[in-house]
Amino acid sequence: MIVELICSSTLHFTMGEQPIFTTRAHVFRIDPVSKKNWLPSSKQAVNISYFYDNTKNIYRIISVDGSKAIINSTINPSMSFTKTSQKFGQWSDSKASTVYGLGFSTEAELNKFVEKFNEVKEATKGGPSEKGSGEPPNIVNSHVHHDRTGSGSSNDSSNVVMVTSAAKDSQLKYENDRLKIALAQSSANAKKWELELQTLKNNNARLTTALQESTANVEEWKKQLSAYKEDNARLKKRNSDLETGQGESSLLQDKNDLQQQLQALSLAHKTKEKETHELHLRLEAAAHNQMEQSQLRIMLQNSDSQVGDLETQLAMTTQQLEDERERNQQKSQDLSSIHNQLADVIKQASTLHQALGEQL
Repeated sequence: MIVELICSSTLHFTMGEQPIFTTRAHVFRIDPVSKKNWLPSSKQAVNISYFYDNTKNIYRIISVDGSKAIINSTINPSMSFTKTSQKFGQWSDSKASTVYGLGFSTEAELNKFVEKFNEVKEATKGGPSEKGSGEPPNIVNSHVHHDRTGSGSSNDSSNVVMVTSAAKDSQLKYENDRLKIALAQSSANAKKWELELQTLKNNNARLTTALQESTANVEEWKKQLSAYKEDNARLKKRNSDLETGQGESSLLQDKNDLQQQLQALSLAHKTKEKETHELHLRLEAAAHNQMEQSQLRIMLQNSDSQVGDLETQLAMTTQQLEDERERNQQKSQDLSSIHNQLADVIKQASTLHQALGEQL
């Protein structure tokens, strides 16, 4: 017989109270404030037992977690157990002023508990026993986890074995819950990595488009450089013509041409500066992707180099214009000097001619 205080709460077992069925489940109680949410009474699955008191012919559902009684419910004919899902069920205890909820690991365990609940409820309809002793009708031998020998010492030994087994089961349940959490975390990480992979693919597509645009720009810059080389060759030819003294008539035309080229180079320089600024902006926008940054830096360096070449060419053209102006001024001075000399020669010839006429 169990004649001890099983925990520090007010839960006691009488001389005739015996366990008839035991299973394991997670225990919950309804939130007394909201009456809607479930509050966990145990951190893991615990033993849930039906006890029968053969002296009073009453049945109780009892569960102890450590030193705390989390279920102490006396069953009466008006109670009913409701199965709300495949692994969860509940019943209301007006005496305890609460609603208990049980979460099982399998639907079969829940169905077994419901079957035992209905058997116990039917047994309580006959009322308290007048004999004051005896076995619980129809269900005393139906327990699945405990065998009784009829002696108090054997029951105590059985309880020790049950506690040890419960500890092992709790440890296995804890490890199982940890594995489930790790699996859920791995699934979440897999989804996260899938999103990151898709983001990298999108970035790669954008970088490919940017590279194609840059390649097109490079081809355009090559065409412009070829045009600049042709202009430079034409300027050299004109400079050679001027040095050979083909006349003063082409000086003004050359000056106008140089000014137009200077304006074109200035416009090209501004365009390159704008393109360089746009590349800087794109480089800043792609700061999160190292590959895109490297490619844009290369493009920026090429653009800066081309801008530097254009600035050098602009300075050379400006210097050429200044040189042409100086040569034009020098030639004008030379032509003026020749004109003065020719006037002096004509004057001298006129004087000589007049003197010869007087002598004749």
